[in-house]
Amino acid sequence: QLQASGGGLVQAGGSLRLSCAAPGSIFSGNVMGWYRQAPGKQRELIAGITRGGTTNYADSVKDRFTISRDNAKNTVYLQMTSLKPEDTAVYYCNTMPSFKGYWGQGTQVTVSS
Repeated sequence: QLQASGGGLVQAGGSLRLSCAAPGSIFSGNVMGWYRQAPGKQRELIAGITRGGTTNYADSVKDRFTISRDNAKNTVYLQMTSLKPEDTAVYYCNTMPSFKGYWGQGTQVTVSS
């Protein structure tokens, strides 16, 4: 399982940085992604990054969130800025496409208005 960390409670407009360390056997060679699941909604992919650093984002987070990876540390990050109440969700990391066995418990991000 891949365990995300760094979530918390933040006011609207604030920032958080999430981290996810993975075993090298999973991390190396895989596109990595950040996903989130808001209450009552399906889990959605919000950002992805190739080993070479090419990124893509969902429209809902574009220009506010930045995904990055440190291949030496087998870690993927999600820098979140200008947070909105609608960003409240449990955030997960996984490969892209996702693999069922890699889902961890995620990290809760709560944005208060």
